[in-house]
Amino acid sequence: MIIVRLIGGLGNQMFQYATGRRLAHNYKTELKLDIQDFKGYTLRNYDLNHFNIVENFATTADLSRVLLHSDGLAVKIFKHIIRNIPRVQAIEYIKEKEFSFQQDILDLPDDVYLDGYWQSEKYFLDVEDILRKEFSIVNPLTLRSKDIAGQIKDCESVSIHVRRGDYVSDPKTNSVHGVCGPEYYRAAIDMISAEIDNPNFYVFSDDPEWACRNIKPDAPTIYVRRDDCSKDYEDICLMSICKHHIIANSSFSWWGAWLNENPEKIVIAPKKWFNSKNMDTQDLLPDKWHKL
Repeated sequence: MIIVRLIGGLGNQMFQYATGRRLAHNYKTELKLDIQDFKGYTLRNYDLNHFNIVENFATTADLSRVLLHSDGLAVKIFKHIIRNIPRVQAIEYIKEKEFSFQQDILDLPDDVYLDGYWQSEKYFLDVEDILRKEFSIVNPLTLRSKDIAGQIKDCESVSIHVRRGDYVSDPKTNSVHGVCGPEYYRAAIDMISAEIDNPNFYVFSDDPEWACRNIKPDAPTIYVRRDDCSKDYEDICLMSICKHHIIANSSFSWWGAWLNENPEKIVIAPKKWFNSKNMDTQDLLPDKWHKL
């Protein structure tokens, strides 16, 4: 059994699921999702239910088998007891050590609990065909999204994602992530316009008013507004069918670009993903993506 802790927004949940799914597939064992932390988490909801994933939740009994890494006496006693109960297999707790790719994660044995973000395609690239199918949405697109999808497919479409929200409003989050400013988007638009003919831009943002004021390509542009934030998974779907992408420092638009199967796609991503210089992001962006 592989158990993966889910927390954060939809993009983070997709990274966490993808890494757990790869390990479970490798060992031909079941993947279980630990969503208990969402009970007290006010920023985001569990959202993977909108995709065709293997949805199997960890039970209290499953989680009681997880062995935490600690030198505390109580934990040592618990480990000794559980390892000596017949037919009870202990589950080893694995905490992400650093942001960059950790090769040893792919060599873990069965029966582990994964706690981390695992933001690199290197964790799951060998099961990408499975993930592309499972990250398709369960329900049909809304009529508005269907109309936009039809337009996207009929032109040289470029998605632009503008991530603001708590990146701006929450001082702690802002200090970690920062935001991509107008100068980044202007440079990215110029770069991609020099590479393709007749681009049509589709702008996705959690702050559409700011995007309308500050993102103004000299080309046909559609600002995709969503009245129902609970359907933001449709934006990932719509971004994924665009032919090219300009993404933000956001796992949300990372997935929109990654799920695009166009072999000729151009993806432009910000070189500076975090404000912190201590975060090693060398494995975050696929090699073929352009860093700006």
